[in-house]
Amino acid sequence: MSPAEPGRFFCTAGRGLEPFLAREVQARLGATEVDCVAGKVFFRAAAGPGELRKLRSGERLFLLLKKHGPLPVARNRGKMLHEIKSFVTEEPEYWLDIISVWRKLHGHERKTDDVSEEKSSALKRNSEETNTASKRQKTEQVRAIMSEECQAEAGETCVAPERMSGQECCIESKTSSEFPSKGSGENPTANEELSFSFRVSCRCSGAIAKILTSQEIGKAIGIALVKQCGWHADLRDPDLEIFVHLNDIHSVVGIPLFRLPLANREYIQTAGLRSTVAWAMASLAEISAGAFVLDPMCGLGMILLEAAKEWPEAYYWGADISDSQLEGADGNIRTAGLMDKIELLKASVKVLPLPSESFDSVISDIPFGKKFKTTNDAQLLTDILQEMERVLRVGGTLVLLLSQELRRRVDDLTMRAGGDSAEASADGDSGAAPTQAPSVDGNSFSLALSGEEAVLSRYFGSLVPEGVYAVRLGKTDAFIHKYRKVSAAGYWKLSGPGLKRT
Repeated sequence: MSPAEPGRFFCTAGRGLEPFLAREVQARLGATEVDCVAGKVFFRAAAGPGELRKLRSGERLFLLLKKHGPLPVARNRGKMLHEIKSFVTEEPEYWLDIISVWRKLHGHERKTDDVSEEKSSALKRNSEETNTASKRQKTEQVRAIMSEECQAEAGETCVAPERMSGQECCIESKTSSEFPSKGSGENPTANEELSFSFRVSCRCSGAIAKILTSQEIGKAIGIALVKQCGWHADLRDPDLEIFVHLNDIHSVVGIPLFRLPLANREYIQTAGLRSTVAWAMASLAEISAGAFVLDPMCGLGMILLEAAKEWPEAYYWGADISDSQLEGADGNIRTAGLMDKIELLKASVKVLPLPSESFDSVISDIPFGKKFKTTNDAQLLTDILQEMERVLRVGGTLVLLLSQELRRRVDDLTMRAGGDSAEASADGDSGAAPTQAPSVDGNSFSLALSGEEAVLSRYFGSLVPEGVYAVRLGKTDAFIHKYRKVSAAGYWKLSGPGLKRT
């Protein structure tokens, strides 16, 4: 496959981010045959590695070898293993074709990918010392980002036929360069193709997992590939990783295109909010050229970084009350080379030193957890929402990331502001149609707007809800809320049993 020919790919995604990724591959790559399932998006696109690497909402990108429905489950373990081996290793000529495509993709990537001078020189030198230094650096980067991916890919085990230690993929650091150091990227001879080292990363769940373990399946597939292709297993630093996922929905085999996840941003010095979630939030804010964008609780600046990288013709401001957070954000902004795009100021989100109705978009991850008071301080949350509403222009968008508890708190505030919910429904708005998330082929991952959220548009100032998107932050459930300001802001204060507008 040349870079201009459509290839079959799939990309893993954090839970809840699948519709964002589906929309992105269509918009950015012109992808077709897009199919969303939990944790993955399948698609076909005529794109080279440089274009594929620009995906912002995905985790790991794979060249798709095989996609099939669930394999028939047999009580006989031997028969079950035979079925799995046949599914993965059948058609040896197809395997050679896929390996050829994979090597061409990597060869093209070396010529065209926009990498830093440091990475380019490291690739050119290709010395043992450079590889060792690169491995150490990549190891640290991977350790920082792999925990979330492993939670999304729970149960995945890396297996080499002769080494059945059951080590998890997230423990095994992928420490070599982003594309295989042992392959030349040139058209391989038959002997070179047979000299591959490999490992099998197997993830097994559902009915099959009740009969066979991931380690047993990975070992059987590995032995079959050794016999069929003449490759040798290498758990630590293989030329090729083969990803196998078997469950009750589908059976998938793929090869990772890059050693590091797409979610690893080289321009982030100190990580905060997951970059994929930050990008998804920014994508909802409808940022355009010349727009003014604010994150009033910017922390380490992750949302601002993702937005400024993707929409560089807008103007960005970040505010935070914490000196240490602002220092970290400044370091990230400098590393990313965005000093002329993002302005930082020390300020409380309750009293922003900014003019009313001065921003087109306000995007914020409202902190939650034991060390923050937003969860149990009703007046604090009210003050935060009121100030965000004040600085937002009419027609502008507000995008918030809320924990489950904060979401309930917002609902409580709006219900108290609205009084009797029956009174609200009497006006005929309770039956409003739910807003849908970005969808592909009719599949939507958004949450329907509840009655409490409908009350928000009626009673909490000028903010009308336009969508709620459930996402996972590690083991925590969270929700991305999108609102639009439809009229001049009101001012809310707690008084007695509820909120009163002044």
